Amino acid sequence: MGLLTNRVERSEIKPGDHIYTYRAIFAYSHHGIYVGGSKVVHFTPRNNADSGSDTSDLYDSISSIPTSCEIFPDCGFRQPNSGVVLSCLDCFLRKGSLYCFEYGVPPAVFLAKVRGGTCTTAPSDLPETVIHRAMYLLQNGFGNYDVFKNNCEDFAMYCKTGLLMMDKQGVGRSGQASSVIGAPLAALLSSPLKLLMPSPVGVATVTAGMYCMSRYATDIGVRTDVIKVAVEDLAVNLGWVDPEEEVSEDNELSHSLIAR
Repeated sequence: MGLLTNRVERSEIKPGDHIYTYRAIFAYSHHGIYVGGSKVVHFTPRNNADSGSDTSDLYDSISSIPTSCEIFPDCGFRQPNSGVVLSCLDCFLRKGSLYCFEYGVPPAVFLAKVRGGTCTTAPSDLPETVIHRAMYLLQNGFGNYDVFKNNCEDFAMYCKTGLLMMDKQGVGRSGQASSVIGAPLAALLSSPLKLLMPSPVGVATVTAGMYCMSRYATDIGVRTDVIKVAVEDLAVNLGWVDPEEEVSEDNELSHSLIAR
């Protein structure tokens, strides 16, 4: 992988890698975790996850999954009411190129990659831990899809790092979402400089600098509002399950095992 592109060949990826591909002529990217055996676990809007058809809607385009796969019968597997899907690599890529997300990059490299959603300064956990998280979430879900707070990139980054945002109201882990918000913000903040810098090149340079810094400030590797959460505790931390209900279920299970 180089400074300008993270494109890789299929023979280069390994189980536990965070991979992605671009959709709609590089307008956005779709992310997942490669778990080996030409299989990818990824996150989609669950109400569209079984549509199997391409439409003009952004979310449908992200989540479009073929209704059948001639090579892998289990391609497209997901639990009811869950957006986490197991797909083969071909169906995940949908004839797009393959890219590998980078972890633990130095700040200078992060800032040099102007486009968000390609790397993070945060380190990755061991491949077996990453795969365990992805397969656990395949069986238990990842909550509701939200393009800004809980999207496919957020899913993949959680699987790789186990990091969860404490501030549920802010932008999620996704660098792609941060870029969408950061670009207009940088343009807005740099607009007063037009009065001081008559040169368009100067204004553009300052705007680009502000944009890159805003991306860096929201990166999970430098944020202070993230915590490490075990995948088994994720549902409680995100409010999907009432802690008291979970304790009650555990007690019922314990009693049933003792009765046996």
